[in-house]
Amino acid sequence: MEKKTSIFTATHGVMTNEVGVISGKLELRTTCQDDGALTLAITYVGAEEWYTLPGKDYRLHDPRDHEVVHRMLATVLERP
Repeated sequence: MEKKTSIFTATHGVMTNEVGVISGKLELRTTCQDDGALTLAITYVGAEEWYTLPGKDYRLHDPRDHEVVHRMLATVLERP
């Protein structure tokens, strides 16, 4: 299992399953299992409660792609 995190600013917000749209300084966490199963979570920087992003059953064909997918998600979520 591998976890990656990135901090970014979401000026237009990010949709979550639990509380709807959140915005501001956020932290993205992606977790990739050895079989490629991928989970996506987000929180306000410094907060303890994590929220999930919409969708389910994310899976990478090759777990070695985790770094690229994580960076791509962080970049897209920060885009105005």
